[in-house]
This record gives sequence, structure tokens and C-alpha cells, in this order.
Amino acid sequence: MWKNSFSTHSFGILSILFAAALWGTTGAIASLAPDISSLAIGAFSIGVGGILQACLSLKQLRSDFGKILLHKKKLFIGVIALTIYPLAFYSSMKFAGVAIGTVISISTAPFFCVLLERLFGKEQKITKQWLSRFFIGVAGIILLVTSESATVDHAVQDMKSFGVLLGIAAGLTYATYSWVAKAMIDSGIQSQAAMGSLFGFGAMLLLPTLFINGDNLFSSSTNVIVIVYMALIPMGLGYIAYGFGLRFVTASSANVLTLFEPVVATVLAIVIVGEHIALIGWGGIVLILTCLLLQSCNSSTSY
Repeated sequence: MWKNSFSTHSFGILSILFAAALWGTTGAIASLAPDISSLAIGAFSIGVGGILQACLSLKQLRSDFGKILLHKKKLFIGVIALTIYPLAFYSSMKFAGVAIGTVISISTAPFFCVLLERLFGKEQKITKQWLSRFFIGVAGIILLVTSESATVDHAVQDMKSFGVLLGIAAGLTYATYSWVAKAMIDSGIQSQAAMGSLFGFGAMLLLPTLFINGDNLFSSSTNVIVIVYMALIPMGLGYIAYGFGLRFVTASSANVLTLFEPVVATVLAIVIVGEHIALIGWGGIVLILTCLLLQSCNSSTSY
């Protein structure tokens, strides 16, 4: 029994790390289509990905429809958070850079998620072990942001600061809909039904915005490839894996594991986008990976 519990927890961790790796590609891939607005990329990727999620979850949605209605207030909050998240996230990368935008957006999520679980959940108290892992990750993130800021011209400092604020907003909304999804799953709703309902309703809010900011989505083959990739791979496959992983780990632990995303995003920002990270930034990556290793080795789901 212990071995089975350990293996399912480990599989949940691997599923979330896989999702985080896919999400880490979004900033670099989006940079290949600079004539598409960040708002349009966010709305299209989450919108189409949300429709895909809902379609793949039709059987589970029908089965759990009554249970989902019992959580309509949480569902409403989660849908609003999900709608805001991609707009803030992709705009943050546009103003602050792929590496910093991703790092801020994802690194702030565990903090907000713990607050939500402590305020509204029934989880255990925060342990020293979780705090130590969290602060190791935060230290790595600070090093990354510091190293990146050294390469930014003074003329764009205001834009960068605005991008950081958008990243914090993205972290809050990301944590919010993650917590809602976890709460729904813990209440007995199947993971695909929980994610399908959140993303299905979110898509209904996001897709109409493309009538306003959706210029150039299909103006070139490169643009088409970019938006199709974003919708099907990170937003489609990635969130299926994430929803599965949430069955076996807490939302706060899952958000710590997603610190793998900014590591992937930073490497791709250097290789594809041409951003530069100083040596101190690579030290930050090592700390983030250390945080991930400690989190992955701990088979307990408490925090």
C-alpha cells in the first residue's frame, strides 16, 4: 500500500513537471509571432485550449454536472481568475521580457496559493520543510530577476516594472484557479470535469475578445503555427497533465513544482529569443532546481 501511494504521488509530481515544461515554451514560441498582440495570444491559446479541454471532458462533465453546480461560486471565481491570467501573463512577458515575466508570474503563485489554502481550505499548517523549500526557490528567482535586470536599458525600466506588476497579478490569478480546481477535485469531482468546466467557461469569456485584439492571427503561416501550438500543446496537453497531477498533490505543492516552468522559459529565452542571463542568474536556476528536487523527494503531500 505504501509503495502504491508513493508511486501515484511520484506520478502526480512527474505529470505536473511535464506540464510546467510545456508551459515554459510559451514565451519563446510567442516571440516568433511579434505582430500578434500578447492579449490575443493569451485569449486564443486559453480560449481554444479551453474548448479542447471541455470537449475532451464531455463524458466527465455530464457525469459530475450536479456536483459542479454545488460549487458554482467557486467555479465563478475560478473562471474569472482563469480569464485574467493569460492576459496578465503574456502581457507581463511582453513588457518585462520572457524570462522575468515567466519567473514573476509562476514564482508568486505558491505564496498566493498557500494563503488561499490557509484562509479557505482545511489543509495542515505550513511546515518548516515547506517554507525552507519555498524560500530556496524564491532566492533563486530573486537571483534570476537581478541578473536579468542588469541587461535592461534605463529607458524601459518603467515598462519592466509594469510587467512585474502584471506578473504578480498573473501569479495571484494562477493560484486562484489552481486552488479552485483542487477544491473541486477534492470534493469528488473528476479532474477532467473540474478542469473542463473551468476552461470551458473561461473560453466563452476569452474568445470574444479576439474580435477586438485578434489582428494578424492568421496573417502568415508562422503565426498560424504559433497559435495552434500554443492552444494544443501547452494549453491543451499541458493542462490535462496538470489536472491529473492535482489528484495526487496539494495545490500549493503543485505550484512549487511549477517553478520548473521559469527555468525552461529562461533557457529558451536565451537560446531562441536572444535574452542574456548573467552568471548570478544561472546560480538562481540551480537554486530553483534544488527547490524542485527537495519537493519531489518529499513523498508527503503536506506543506
